[in-house]
Amino acid sequence: MTRVTRDFGDTMQRDAVPPVSADVIFPSSRFPNYKIGPNNQIVEVKQDSKTLTMKEVVARETAQLLEQQKRLSVRDLASKFEKGLAAAAKLSDEARMKDAASLEKHVLLKKLRDALEALRGRVAGKNKDDVEEAIAMVEALAVQLSQREGELIQEKTEVKKLATFLKQASEDAKKLVEEERAYARAEIENARAAVQRVEEALQEYERKSGASGKQDMEELMKEVHEARRIKMLHQPSKVMDMEHELQALRVQLAEKCKYSIQLQKELARKMGEETVSPLYELDGTEALGSFLQIQPCSLAASELSECSIQWFRLACEGGKQEPISGATKPVYAPEPFDVGRILQAEITYEGQTTSVMTAGPIDPAAGLGNYVEALVRRHDIEFNVVVIQMNGADHTSGTIHVLHIGRMRMKLCKGKTSVAKEYYSTLMQLCGVRGGGNAAAQAAFWQVKTGLSFVLAFETERERNAAIMLARRFAYDCNIMLSGPDDRAAPGS
Repeated sequence: MTRVTRDFGDTMQRDAVPPVSADVIFPSSRFPNYKIGPNNQIVEVKQDSKTLTMKEVVARETAQLLEQQKRLSVRDLASKFEKGLAAAAKLSDEARMKDAASLEKHVLLKKLRDALEALRGRVAGKNKDDVEEAIAMVEALAVQLSQREGELIQEKTEVKKLATFLKQASEDAKKLVEEERAYARAEIENARAAVQRVEEALQEYERKSGASGKQDMEELMKEVHEARRIKMLHQPSKVMDMEHELQALRVQLAEKCKYSIQLQKELARKMGEETVSPLYELDGTEALGSFLQIQPCSLAASELSECSIQWFRLACEGGKQEPISGATKPVYAPEPFDVGRILQAEITYEGQTTSVMTAGPIDPAAGLGNYVEALVRRHDIEFNVVVIQMNGADHTSGTIHVLHIGRMRMKLCKGKTSVAKEYYSTLMQLCGVRGGGNAAAQAAFWQVKTGLSFVLAFETERERNAAIMLARRFAYDCNIMLSGPDDRAAPGS
């Protein structure tokens, strides 16, 4: 008979329960902070005395989680326990089958012995000896079967102990898995909350830094502008020096021109070119940006208030006279339309007419052309003005308005309110004021449309002439000839 040993059960026990170090500690209040060293020994990770930022802590714990994932987890241990428990159950089934087979062997041996005993009483001689020998062999087999049953009972007891141990170990492993899973979930939630806090802190820091940076930039720009202003006040730039020099040269040139005109008049009188002494003369610079005034130069001259006056334009000396509509005052300020032409004024008193004219064509204003070319590059040009008259009636409010001159239309605003706006059309008129006092060179007449007109005073003569030139240029681009009342545009003007 084959002897059944316990080598298989011992092998299964050794495979199912691998040795684990007894000093394994599963922390219950914080995320695991250990690593497995050689021979399955726990190596404590020393705490770094250096203070880490929240971002570095999250990154380090993430790396530890990835490292733990690669090691033998408690879940793997529980899986091996399950396999060992299945092997123990298989051994128990085999032992139960062996018990059934052993019981059948006992019954067979008992029946065989009873048959041999009955046969021994009926035989004699040599046959009886054979029967007795057979009975002895059956008894020996019964003894061996009893011994084998004892061994099977002992093996069954050991298998039950092993099964109980494996079952307990499996339950413990499941508990450990659940605890570790709960700890891992808690640590993951803590890590997510920490990452969320870090992201919110970073966003708040970026928002505050952006706002503070913008505020600092604005303050810095204000300081730079203030520094530049102070520097300009104390240390004028070369451009300002050149402007001052140009202004001084313009004043000197105007004085020279005026003196030259006076010399020409005196020379003409001395050479006898004039047989009769003139009654009136023109006073003022014959250039754009100034004004001309009729003054009596003889005791025989009549008072200008008792005379009728009319100003004319002449293309050349002796040329055809073009009356300037509305220019009936002793003072007249040339406008851009008069540049390159001779101005003449006729004074009529009691049917007698006396005329005075400029010594030559009206000169353009120095630097005005470059100034206008610089303004043309803009889309919309603004000028500060004061409304002197509206529809012929005096306007005494003195409020500052803004005149917008665009490429398609003109607009007059008072704050955010539009007083008048109109696209360039044949009904629109724009020219210098034809009459008035010393401020005539700074005033302009603007007829928006039929029934709506303004007299506007600009800050300087330069701005008044630039505004007229810009508006006429933009209107010309729209196929509109923008001029004053009854004016005829000269070719190329």
